[in-house]
Amino acid sequence: MNFENCNNNKVYLCGKVVDKPVFSHEIYGESFYDINLEVPRLSSQCDIIPVTISERLFKDNNLVIGSKIALKGQFRSYNKIIDGHSKLMLTVFVKELCEEDPFLSSNVIELAGFVCKEPVYRTTPFKREICDVLLAVNRAYNKSDYLPSIAWGRNARFVSQLEVGQKVFVTGRIQSREYQKKTTDNQVETKTAFEISISQISTEDNIEKVLDIIPANQTFMPSVSQ
Repeated sequence: MNFENCNNNKVYLCGKVVDKPVFSHEIYGESFYDINLEVPRLSSQCDIIPVTISERLFKDNNLVIGSKIALKGQFRSYNKIIDGHSKLMLTVFVKELCEEDPFLSSNVIELAGFVCKEPVYRTTPFKREICDVLLAVNRAYNKSDYLPSIAWGRNARFVSQLEVGQKVFVTGRIQSREYQKKTTDNQVETKTAFEISISQISTEDNIEKVLDIIPANQTFMPSVSQ
């Protein structure tokens, strides 16, 4: 196992369980379950984030609806066949349940990854700058996660100049976003997208500038609510 790849994708979440655990899959006799976690933003809004957790971790912790938990893990992706089409699914894979950290934002992600598609830059009708980018993050056992990410303002301009294959270091939060999509029979369906909202991004060329402002004893940088 490449232990370096265990540390390039780190998530901390603290939120409220909004549904009962649903069986997902089993590996080598270990059962995994899916739940949704309601995580507050600095604003009055909340993100509903999918979480995958081993029964081993929560069997002594009653994950009832409304209970508050804190966790550390990784933001992962996998492909699932839905209606004959492959769809990219995203979830936070829980490594451990932990105590709430009062010094951290309730939703923080840090990762090191590679730009795997050309960034898409655009502006809203209100002239707000946005840039979408798909990042590939190496995982142990020669696997990779493909994580949609979005940058705003000055970060959007920076991301728009990145090249495919370039390595980046990102700090931000995981957000959920509802959108509407027309179906083949012209019906409008509400769907939910999950992505990383980037609050800080750097390349290998300027990573030292970023590290200068991170306290040496701090594992996660507080995220900025968009």
